[in-house]
Amino acid sequence: MTRTRRHGLSWAGLLSGPGAWALSTQLNTALVPWDCPRQLGIVPWAALALVLLALAGGALSWRAFRRPDVTARAVRTERFIALIGVGAALLFALIVAVQGSAGLVFTGCER
Repeated sequence: MTRTRRHGLSWAGLLSGPGAWALSTQLNTALVPWDCPRQLGIVPWAALALVLLALAGGALSWRAFRRPDVTARAVRTERFIALIGVGAALLFALIVAVQGSAGLVFTGCER
């Protein structure tokens, strides 16, 4: 675990970004009927938590990308995957944030 925390995981952003988006889509669909009579505004808070999850995976990918460079082909491939992971995490974090911001405008009770 210490090595992971220090060096990161190259594929973490590739997993956390789409995973946060999929979970956000499912939670938004499931929470709106529950939230409508209560008016708690839980959808933006859930979106915020999932944006942080996606960004955490992107941070792990960034750490893997910033590792000292070695010229071995496997390491270059891992750095490429890490860079793709950072980009994917940022893109999906933006998507989750935009979807969650709809909860600031709409109450969920519109029909």
